[in-house]
Amino acid sequence: MKDIVIIGAGGFGREVAWLIEDINKVSNEWNIVGFVDDNESIQGQEINGYKVVGNVEWLKHQQLNVVNAIGDPIIKKKVLKRLEDSKNTYPVLIHPSVITSDRVKIGDGSIICAGNIITVNIEIGRHVIVNLDCTIGHDVILGNYTTVLPSVNISGLVKTEECVNIGTGTALIQGVSIGENTVIGAGAVVVKDLPANCTAVGAPAKPIKFHE
Repeated sequence: MKDIVIIGAGGFGREVAWLIEDINKVSNEWNIVGFVDDNESIQGQEINGYKVVGNVEWLKHQQLNVVNAIGDPIIKKKVLKRLEDSKNTYPVLIHPSVITSDRVKIGDGSIICAGNIITVNIEIGRHVIVNLDCTIGHDVILGNYTTVLPSVNISGLVKTEECVNIGTGTALIQGVSIGENTVIGAGAVVVKDLPANCTAVGAPAKPIKFHE
């Protein structure tokens, strides 16, 4: 078995621990060492049977398999930047229930949760999260650090740049492009390209504010 730690001891971190437990039921692959979290008040505590073993500064000096369970793409990227010079490695985690073809490329550190259908000729970047019960159509490109929340439907030929955050229950119509750092609100229907650095909501989705 290979040792692994989970960055983030919050709700999604606990869900990732469950995902790893399900992988181990099929193939006894991972030993969960525990959680890594910068919240000093929980250091040493046990959460869902796993100890909070240290913070990100501690993790810099380790040589472990690491998965980042921080949902916010921009925060996720900042934490991983802090670990750039470490000797840690970032495996891909895919729940056994995922339906996918062998024509999908998935970058280091990405997490594919239960119930997803991922079809053909798809590129998923590094440290992408695809949460529960999503569909991803042909020729989609998901940029590094993108987070796709539950029950999102992404049609073919969609492209997201880095650090896009796609809200629960969103639908992206075929061929649209999403600029970097953009947040798409829950339940949106994206029928046209969205620019970078905005928050977009509604059906059809439109930017309601811009941010740096």
